[in-house]
Amino acid sequence: MQRGWFWLREGLVLWRRNPALITFATFGYLLSIVVLSLVPLLGQLAASLLMPALSVGVLNACRAIDSGRKVGPDVLFSGFKTNLQSLIAIGGIYLVATLLVLVLVSLVDDGSLFALMRGEAPAEDAGVGFTLLIALTLSTPVVMAYWFAPVLAAWWKVSPAKALFFSFYACLQNWRPFLAYAIGVAIFGAILPGIVIGVLGLLSPALGTLASLPIPLVVIPVIFATFYTATRDVFGLPDAPPVIDRSPQDADDAG
Repeated sequence: MQRGWFWLREGLVLWRRNPALITFATFGYLLSIVVLSLVPLLGQLAASLLMPALSVGVLNACRAIDSGRKVGPDVLFSGFKTNLQSLIAIGGIYLVATLLVLVLVSLVDDGSLFALMRGEAPAEDAGVGFTLLIALTLSTPVVMAYWFAPVLAAWWKVSPAKALFFSFYACLQNWRPFLAYAIGVAIFGAILPGIVIGVLGLLSPALGTLASLPIPLVVIPVIFATFYTATRDVFGLPDAPPVIDRSPQDADDAG
């Protein structure tokens, strides 16, 4: 289980080596997803299909920092340069699986989940709690299959089916570190910031509000960096660097 805590610690160490780049890549990824989602009609579909490629860009940035290579802002879109067809397929499979989970949940909860998502049902309802438990149970295997899939397809050039299978198997084999990791993320990403903001808010409401602004700028990029450190620990790293991170000499050697 200690490896899960190790992923968090190493993510923080990696972020400290180049906070500007990891922060840029992280929020660039999130902003891209939001902007795509706002496009009428096909925006949500495009965001889902391109999400894996955009996430690989964040991991490429982390890998460049880890190896001491310099990259520019274009690293955010570097995921589009390697095995893009497989990445889009993974995004489509993940979207279909997520929709299937929602449909299955709706069949047993009389629409409670959709009512909660629309803000029409209070979260404290007993039925809502049962619905969320079902949704969590059904969605966990989907998340496990997706967790490492984009980076496996991009860095190891495996097919979407193999990427999803190996991701699921890796999560299953490492469930103890992932449990520790989930607890650590909850503490680092929610509990500690909540305590800090709450204490500062007791001293001064304005101070608490001010503290709530910069904390996500640290917490969210560090958590994204842990996706890389988890991948590095579970799978190692391929010999060839990513396309965005490859020097002309590397490209010649690869050819």
